[in-house]
Amino acid sequence: MNNIRGRFKKAAAQSVQTYTASVQYDWMLYPYDIAGSVAHARMLGKQGIIKPAEAKKIINALQQIQKEIASGKFVFNPELEDIHMNVEARLVEKIGDVGKKLHTARSRNDQVAVDVRLFVRDAITHTIVGIRYLQQALVQVATANKDVILPGYTHVQRAQPVLLAHHFLAYFEMLERDIARFEDAFARADVMPLGSGALAGVAYNIDRESVAKELGFSTVSKNSMDAVSDRDFILEFEAAASIFMMHISRLSEELVYWSSAEFDFIELDDAYATGSSIMPQKKNPDVAELARGKTGRVYGNLMALLTTMKGLPLAYNRDMQEDKEQLFDTVQTVFGTLDVFPGMLLTMKIKADKMKKAAGGGYLLATDIADYLVKNGESFRSAHEITGKLVNFAVKNGVGLDGLTLTAYKHFSPRFKRDVMNISVESSIAARDNIGGTTKKQVAKQLAAAAAKIKKALTES
Repeated sequence: MNNIRGRFKKAAAQSVQTYTASVQYDWMLYPYDIAGSVAHARMLGKQGIIKPAEAKKIINALQQIQKEIASGKFVFNPELEDIHMNVEARLVEKIGDVGKKLHTARSRNDQVAVDVRLFVRDAITHTIVGIRYLQQALVQVATANKDVILPGYTHVQRAQPVLLAHHFLAYFEMLERDIARFEDAFARADVMPLGSGALAGVAYNIDRESVAKELGFSTVSKNSMDAVSDRDFILEFEAAASIFMMHISRLSEELVYWSSAEFDFIELDDAYATGSSIMPQKKNPDVAELARGKTGRVYGNLMALLTTMKGLPLAYNRDMQEDKEQLFDTVQTVFGTLDVFPGMLLTMKIKADKMKKAAGGGYLLATDIADYLVKNGESFRSAHEITGKLVNFAVKNGVGLDGLTLTAYKHFSPRFKRDVMNISVESSIAARDNIGGTTKKQVAKQLAAAAAKIKKALTES
């Protein structure tokens, strides 16, 4: 701040003012900064630290300032460094010296801490709602394609047939864990630090509980030094966001693969794909690719803050100003991803015939053949070996398992009977009728439970 009064006799160098300014990005905190200041002013008046009339005058002016910022009429001054000093300067401009009383019994250290906690709480709330809508899209696509069969993969190799609905429900479960992580992070963000001062508390008869109640915090911080220097709640949000984006990246990877000519399982809607600047035939899955790329960006934001915080002694250090740009970027990235993905999923074309053909070809039923032998008295290890030899025979002869004769089967084990020829993709799906399995009955139960959970959550949000 360019302040030549008090301790300093020289103004900060212009380069220093530019280097230390944060208002170019932390202006986004203005509704939270003003909400915190309003609650603080009301408490000061209630406690008799300032006159009630002065508190009312400050609150009215702050509300006017909020409208100015929201309407775009407010002019931010980079020389005032940050959103806090810009608001305070405008407050003094509007109501004179009374405005200078607002900062009684607080520091910018606890002021920024409360602002960012309010911001993170809102970000978490909106993220959870966004994830619920993404889950809803997954369930809708799964329900509309509940009978579609495709190959399940391990090591990016065709493994066993599964229902497409079962596949999408796997992402539903990932997102359910993401919600739990965000909810857990919310609890840590939901602690009110205002009243901690710079680091040692304040020498006034303040009422921290009333401020916490007005701002919707469930509790107040227990240690003033920790309160002003804690950024764990941001790290937890960044970590939860990173894991969420990892799940998005995994889904994106599959959408990229599936939309290729080699897989040809899906076609993304024109509204969610782009063309090539040189190759007219191209239809590129750019949204999915960008989400995959933006995942690394969110990881970087987490690592940046971890690195910033790792060597800081108590209590507040200016290094912590670096917590916000990455936080805002992560929030915008997560919000943008949640905004685009439901529509992309709901509009993509599922090529059910291509999926089923891929599931029926090759050797995806080998496990079912081994299970057949086990059910007819063979040990699993022996059944595994016999089936492996059977597959090797089929490969050498250039046929799939469905191309083998009963005679060929019996050559490898006398336990094979005519009913081995009835093993199919459909029977493979139907055989796995356990909780968490891919049978139509189990998947229908999971879809119903998922739909009910989403309906309840969105109704309550």
